[in-house]
Amino acid sequence: MILKLIEESAEFALIIACLYLVLGAYLHRYQPLWLAPLGKRRLVVLMVFVFSVSAIKLSEDALGGESGPIDESILLFIHSHAPIYLNRFFEFITLSGSSMALFPLTVITTIALLAARRRLEALLVATSLISATIVIYIIKTMTVRTRPTLWDAEWYWGSSFPSGHTLAVAAFATAAVLCVGHIRPKSRNFALLIAILWIFLVAISRLVLGVHWPTDVLVAVCIGAFLPLAISVAIELHETI
Repeated sequence: MILKLIEESAEFALIIACLYLVLGAYLHRYQPLWLAPLGKRRLVVLMVFVFSVSAIKLSEDALGGESGPIDESILLFIHSHAPIYLNRFFEFITLSGSSMALFPLTVITTIALLAARRRLEALLVATSLISATIVIYIIKTMTVRTRPTLWDAEWYWGSSFPSGHTLAVAAFATAAVLCVGHIRPKSRNFALLIAILWIFLVAISRLVLGVHWPTDVLVAVCIGAFLPLAISVAIELHETI
């Protein structure tokens, strides 16, 4: 088990390194003007690769059925250890990832950023949520994964894969952190801490309530974080070139 984990970790690191080297070679040959702006955003570019490769790998395991036994074991463990009296709390947390909460929050944030003359940040927030919504709909329509039926839970539309609530929150929270980093760099770490806590709680709430498998939320986090990071790089390149 440990050897397999080490092997998969090494393979993962090798894939990321190869992708980064291929990107560097491509830029040197075909897009030299992109070298400087992407060089400044090296960490963001690496995170884009990390989240995209992670999402692909986890998706293969989830949709291929390989993660089934582990998913079920984790879900049963959470169900047996999560106090029932906390269900109300997690229902409230999961509500924060619904369209009823995120849509008005996104509209208000976008308008506030535009009023503050932060056009690029407003574009990042709005585009991140719009793209997240589209991705959620497309993936849920294309995939068929049955939701957990280990205990009675609320009914939700569509495939269990991925968690729409978690993906949308990850997209909004990541975009918000990027905006804070641009506007108030000193507050970036605090914003990142709040974002991680929010994403974590929403992801856990979907498991405690028994409406998603663990790999559903893991993939959702990866895709949700990937979208605003990739969009931010694209916006910066467009503005720089």
